[in-house]
Amino acid sequence: MKNSEIIGLTTEELTAKLSEEKTTLTKLKFAHAVSAIENPSRITKVRKEIARLNTEITKRKAASASN
Repeated sequence: MKNSEIIGLTTEELTAKLSEEKTTLTKLKFAHAVSAIENPSRITKVRKEIARLNTEITKRKAASASN
């Protein structure tokens, strides 16, 4: 998901997507601990996606606090 797509989402959609991505990351970590997963770089991609979502949520909270 690109930043332009993230900006287009509502705050509720962002929090839902964030919880979904966190669940995905947890599942990937467990799968990787049990046996090597096919594409371990996917863990990094999910972590970056979580960071992007958190950044946008923080921006929106700061914008609403300053208004």
